[in-house]
Amino acid sequence: MATTRSRKPDLSLKAHLTAVKQGKRCFENAFQAVARMILAQPINKVVVNGRSTYDFEIFRTGGKHAIGMYDEINSFVSFVKDAAEGGSSKEMAYVLVGEPGNGKTFFVEYLCAKYRDFLSLPENRKYTFRFAGMDELGSYGKISTIESQTYEDPLILAMNLGETKSESMELLAKNYGFKDAQVEEFYENYRPLGACSAYMLDDLRKFTDGHLEDVLKHIEIIPVPLTESLGTVTGKYAAKDKITSSAVDLLGEESIQRLLHITDTNNPYRFDLRRGALARVAGGGIHFSDEIYKNKKDLVQVYLGVIQNRLIETDGYKWPIDTLIIATSNNAEFNRFLAEKEEAPIIDRCRICYFSHNTNYLMQKDLTNYAIGSETKTTLTGQDLHQDPNLNYAASVAVVLSRLPRSEKLTPIETMKLAAGEVAGEKSIKTLAEVIDILNQEPDITKRFGQKGLGHRNLGRAVQLLVEGTETNEGQCMFAYDIFHAVERVILDYVSDNNDRAKYLDDLKLAKTLYRERIMTEMFNAYMDEPQAIRKDVMNYVNMIIGIDAENLGPDKMWKYRDPQNGELKALKIDQRFIQSVEERLGLKTEEQRETFRTSIRKIYGQKISVNASYDFMDNLELVKAVTDVRLKSDIAGSGSLVGALANRTNEENQKLYDRMIDTMLNQLGYCKTCAQKTIEYFCTQEDEG
Repeated sequence: MATTRSRKPDLSLKAHLTAVKQGKRCFENAFQAVARMILAQPINKVVVNGRSTYDFEIFRTGGKHAIGMYDEINSFVSFVKDAAEGGSSKEMAYVLVGEPGNGKTFFVEYLCAKYRDFLSLPENRKYTFRFAGMDELGSYGKISTIESQTYEDPLILAMNLGETKSESMELLAKNYGFKDAQVEEFYENYRPLGACSAYMLDDLRKFTDGHLEDVLKHIEIIPVPLTESLGTVTGKYAAKDKITSSAVDLLGEESIQRLLHITDTNNPYRFDLRRGALARVAGGGIHFSDEIYKNKKDLVQVYLGVIQNRLIETDGYKWPIDTLIIATSNNAEFNRFLAEKEEAPIIDRCRICYFSHNTNYLMQKDLTNYAIGSETKTTLTGQDLHQDPNLNYAASVAVVLSRLPRSEKLTPIETMKLAAGEVAGEKSIKTLAEVIDILNQEPDITKRFGQKGLGHRNLGRAVQLLVEGTETNEGQCMFAYDIFHAVERVILDYVSDNNDRAKYLDDLKLAKTLYRERIMTEMFNAYMDEPQAIRKDVMNYVNMIIGIDAENLGPDKMWKYRDPQNGELKALKIDQRFIQSVEERLGLKTEEQRETFRTSIRKIYGQKISVNASYDFMDNLELVKAVTDVRLKSDIAGSGSLVGALANRTNEENQKLYDRMIDTMLNQLGYCKTCAQKTIEYFCTQEDEG
């Protein structure tokens, strides 16, 4: 049986340029590649906090993806697009400034991961070149093959093959068949060769007596490795302490090993640039400087030179780089740096983006899930820990409320609801937009909207405290209410500023209030033996006040209406007593107040249903609470209320009610026995701590 041998790939420059001409490979700088990666994916227009903005789908894909960050992502995309089009941004670094734990590092690392995936596609792959047979020259010892230290693109080499620009342009047109317009386009991204490549090319010219074809025999085109652990294409440099940090970590250093081989000490190849982080991403990559302003001053000055000149410079030798530089900084370090007047030039070379915490409690759900973790939690003895169905909600509102600055125009709960696109009584999204505009004029960054509060790491700590608690382990359940104790512990242990600590503890009290209201709804659903029972009652109230003045309303008070979800005709009896009871719970005492409220409900209904046929008013917490109170405070099981029936189970009827509710909670509402019993117990106390 004949064996087939794999065909050796053509590593010639000509083969590479032919592939570029055919569209199989591309030539673009780092900014252009990142911009193309982002803009090639769908872009949606959304409204956030009363303002329209863009949502880029590339950042919303994958198991763990970016949540919210609309302003920050739009700012970054605008920056990269401007740089890709040759704007001033190409001479700047992009710096994300914000509080610890707000997602800065995650965003950059997510971007880098997407970029590596993008470059792994054959048509997007980055290529570089190496010089082969260098040992034949006699001046490189036993060193045979030398790669471009900065992963220069083969087209950069092609644009420098001639001794003059015009000569090189002519070679591209005549020898490789590119049209004049294509050649001109290539030269928009022109860079001279780095010191090593230029020196070796000159050596090869001398060795071959200037015969280009013989020079090209020593040049091989190879793909740039996509090895994350080696820091190629995307690399991270985390700030070190002032003693151990060194420019060597960024720029590289002289290699004694190489000096043993090369005869000319003026040969720039004596410098090992890949010892530094910048060279490894210099061929169209992303360099991530984490906590850039924590570095000592001379290292920050190195960054200034690199950002400004787009060069690695050592001992007078220069290596141009093609790199998108992204950095992060905490507010404290950034403010400290700003105060030093002599550091103004580096700030001038940075595009600063103030990175806020997520302030949408509905979106926080996914972030909270990240904090809880995807794997099943276990007790210390290895038994599975159940997760209370209300845990995510309780944790989410607790941290989000801490991130919302106080305002005279809106209560914290109104702000929270509006930021999530929900109804907040008479207050509109326009009011929230005005509040945000005012806050974002503050010179103190930390006073701006969403800039200060409990971050993701604080939430992670709270979850850890919850899981390690004896009560949680013994009950084998992460009971939702216990997260408040854990968050309180984190506030007391990790928040040093007295004013911040006091505010966060007040926010925690509000979170407990919202949790209480949620539990009221859960209890009603359990009592009615139906997961969506309260929703039905809320919508019944809404439909009743819409139909109360209907022309087709008969003496039996039956009103027929068409369900917006399925178009079916439904009949509903107008229950004046129920309507009155709900409105009393809402504190509407006069006819004028009642009519004003009804008009607002009808208005909201008209606006929401036209956009979303399944809108159900469950985001109107006041209305949900009022309807719940009416049902739960009515005469139940002869005990005067559901609380009374559950708290006093001395008679058989009440015990049966309790058992039935427990059964519903276990089988329909996602509770386990522990959190079901604890939730009922909490419901019956009718009081919160603090």
